Amino acid sequence: AGLRTGDQIEECNRGIGHVGLLSCVVDQEGDTISGMHPFLTRIDHVGIAVPDLDAAIEFYGRAFGLSVVHEEVNEEQGVREAMLGVGSTGSCIQLLAPLSPDSTIAKFLDRSGPGIQQIAYGVDDVVAAAEQLAAAGVRMLYDAPRRGTAGSLVNFAHPKDCGGVLVELVQAAPPGEAHGASDGEPLLH
Repeated sequence: AGLRTGDQIEECNRGIGHVGLLSCVVDQEGDTISGMHPFLTRIDHVGIAVPDLDAAIEFYGRAFGLSVVHEEVNEEQGVREAMLGVGSTGSCIQLLAPLSPDSTIAKFLDRSGPGIQQIAYGVDDVVAAAEQLAAAGVRMLYDAPRRGTAGSLVNFAHPKDCGGVLVELVQAAPPGEAHGASDGEPLLH
């Protein structure tokens, strides 16, 4: 998959009627995917890998005035995590600390050090969003969504298909159904 350039981008955008990230995505054969429309509803959170969650929570509270709105242990992902609310936007910073040396976050910290590990976008339907990305040639890390923070449904787009960025799709848990950590089982939509 790739993006059209120059006049082809303008032509694609005119045909769709808007300028958007996915309006000019082409499929694996190089054909513009028609009927694509934006499906991202918000920036849900930015995930930041940290070696010590308590120290990071203290730093973000002291330096930026942020406070924890949710904290949990996610055994499946091998992390202890905290969501820190950013103003009244509903967006968060997610601090991720490893539970063990073999967790994905521990490996990220070993390879890259502390820092931004992912960007997460909200979607209304994680299955439909993953299917739309797959149609655009983007590989998903899971065949089916998994339980994420606070009972959300999540899937990840492969960073090699997204300009080196790990992209998480987050479908929020229905109101009143948000709860703690993952049980490790894939969820069917």
